[in-house]
Amino acid sequence: MTSPEPVTAATAGRRLGRAPATIRKWAQRYAAHQLGRCGRQQVYDYADLATIDACIHRGDPVPATPAERDQLRAGYRNAA
Repeated sequence: MTSPEPVTAATAGRRLGRAPATIRKWAQRYAAHQLGRCGRQQVYDYADLATIDACIHRGDPVPATPAERDQLRAGYRNAA
């Protein structure tokens, strides 16, 4: 597992081309890895959100937990 890259919903939304509200909904729906708070904003692990985005984009089921998504990313790295 790589070290988490902390991002807010607004930052992740800009990087993934999604609305911040979409990022927050994904975080709620898929139990995205939350790293804490920065002021009033929740901070998430960017790699976890990017994995959720990739699964949705491909039409694949989104793994239920951050740990399962970590394993999915590790499988991609091993395959490459």
